[in-house]
Amino acid sequence: MARVNRPKAPRVEAFEFEAGRTLGGKYEVIDKLGSGWEGEVYRVREVRTGIHRAAKIFFPHRNLRDKAAKFYARKLHKLRHCEMVIQYHSWETFTFRRQPITALVSEFVEGELLDDYLKRQPGKRLHPFAALHLLHALATGMEDIHRLREYHGDLHEGNVIVCRVGLGFELKLLDLYHWESPRPENIREDVIDMIRIFYNALGGRKRYASYGPEIKEICCGLRRDLITARFRSAGEMRRHLEEMEWE
Repeated sequence: MARVNRPKAPRVEAFEFEAGRTLGGKYEVIDKLGSGWEGEVYRVREVRTGIHRAAKIFFPHRNLRDKAAKFYARKLHKLRHCEMVIQYHSWETFTFRRQPITALVSEFVEGELLDDYLKRQPGKRLHPFAALHLLHALATGMEDIHRLREYHGDLHEGNVIVCRVGLGFELKLLDLYHWESPRPENIREDVIDMIRIFYNALGGRKRYASYGPEIKEICCGLRRDLITARFRSAGEMRRHLEEMEWE
């Protein structure tokens, strides 16, 4: 019997779903939230309840045998009790251009990217006390993740959502899916990234000379060796912030 060569499905480089489109008969697209190497993220409305969710939709060639989606879902489930982690809701599949497409649906978080929030502040920076509250919120949230021997791996102002600001900050994390198995150096990188966010929130290099000794003690001039010697985990950073004394 002659072998039939079936044409390969076209490679999907973008979805670009328009508002109003229904996915799998369950979710209606509201708008696009962002895109990345693995796929695109949309705000969707659950058709039966009207509840807004976020759907991360994977490009098939970036999610062979659903490996990426399974890894991401399992990591979110493991960290489900960590307040700074977005809560995983469900796994969905639908067809696009005759291909099965996987989507992970999670809670939709109202808020603003930290990068955009900082740009709106006077001088595009925070007062030192506000910046300390921001760092404390990051350290407290990351402490829960580090306690489970997990890590983020790519902390920066574009991966942190500011949900609320009052006496402190209420934050959520984006793109917590790094592929490496957790190692001590991964946790140290998270700590370095948190201090870099703190440093940038204060105005960065232009403002560093005007920082007080308490701030410089935390920033360590952004020297990796000094930071990792002083703060081996997010928990140590949190405790330092809560116990620090001011001259």
